[in-house]
Amino acid sequence: MATEALALDALDEKAANAFPGLVVRKDLVRRLRSAYSVPMFVIEFLLGKYCASTDPTVIEQGMDFVERNLTEKYVKPDQREIVKARIQQQGEYQIIDKVSVALREVDDKYWATLHNINLDFVNVDEELVREHDRLLMGGVWAEIYLRYDGTYKFKNQGRPFFIDRIKPIQVSSGGAGRIREARAEFTRDEWIDLLVRSLGMEPESDYFTPRRKLLYLSRLIPLVERNFNFIELGPRGTGKSFVYQQVSPYSHLISGGQTTVPQMFVNLATGQRGLVCLWDTVAFDEAAGIKFADRNGLAIMKNYMEDGAFSRGQEIITAEGSVVFIGNLDGDVKTIIRTSNLFYPMPKEMDPAFYDRIHFYLPGWELGKTRDDLYTSHFGFVSDYLAEILRDLR
Repeated sequence: MATEALALDALDEKAANAFPGLVVRKDLVRRLRSAYSVPMFVIEFLLGKYCASTDPTVIEQGMDFVERNLTEKYVKPDQREIVKARIQQQGEYQIIDKVSVALREVDDKYWATLHNINLDFVNVDEELVREHDRLLMGGVWAEIYLRYDGTYKFKNQGRPFFIDRIKPIQVSSGGAGRIREARAEFTRDEWIDLLVRSLGMEPESDYFTPRRKLLYLSRLIPLVERNFNFIELGPRGTGKSFVYQQVSPYSHLISGGQTTVPQMFVNLATGQRGLVCLWDTVAFDEAAGIKFADRNGLAIMKNYMEDGAFSRGQEIITAEGSVVFIGNLDGDVKTIIRTSNLFYPMPKEMDPAFYDRIHFYLPGWELGKTRDDLYTSHFGFVSDYLAEILRDLR
């Protein structure tokens, strides 16, 4: 499919000159996302490598390569048996998938799971696990180098699949110094518009008033500030979870709100650190359903939100992960204020001491539902580069 020509504006030209190879046309992202069910930062990682140019010829050639790369390496769930056969026939094979690792105590061994093709009991070296500790906390998207050894057995069971190498989907930001130097070439309003475009929206739309732009960008605060406690309640369909699910590989989204103390903070039995220790941001989707399986979970959460530390056993553990609560607020806001309060969707267990620890409440009712005409086709930062910038500035 041919790539349509885009009339570049002054901000496009300035962004492309200031950040060569690190900005990409956002309409290309949408085109690929409709065909491949992978997070946006995975697609933009590839587009940033091969399509970060203002030259239409380079973009067209890059798109062909990216589409071919995704077609060959990205595995759809219904292709599980085909991929297994290819690995067996070729001996070695590369795929793009989400991979996670768990320690199976009865085996005293780490096993990897490839999520899209639902392939478990994949052999993985302990050194790789130590090198990429997020494999143990929900997993990461990566280019995975697989090997097949039909002779290998573990406890008399054939376990022929091996992971030889993992390349997490991420780019280097070049450090905070570079972004500060380039930032000087933009006015404040230009920089705000570039960030809005980087999140896929068009700031020149009449919808985006100056206040709405800042509210939209405020969703990034937990990614750039350590130990920031953030809440957004608003209507459905406004993209509340988008930033935490699609933009940054350093953010972890908990769907449904169910969690445990070992998962969130630390596992006393193994010493394994929890989500707030391993991720820059931990976001609870559907905040109304937040519930700890442990009775003292909420108390530990409140202590952590106040001090950035929690005690388990005799040890005091510090962490820097920000905590985000997002949920739906149904009804007219004026009526809600008159008859109840703006925290009413939250669980009843959340007391005033909990709310005192919230640093920012984003009034989600001021952001309308996402519409197709609000998406941008202009240049914005590659999502993964933006995530690296935010991380470097923490």
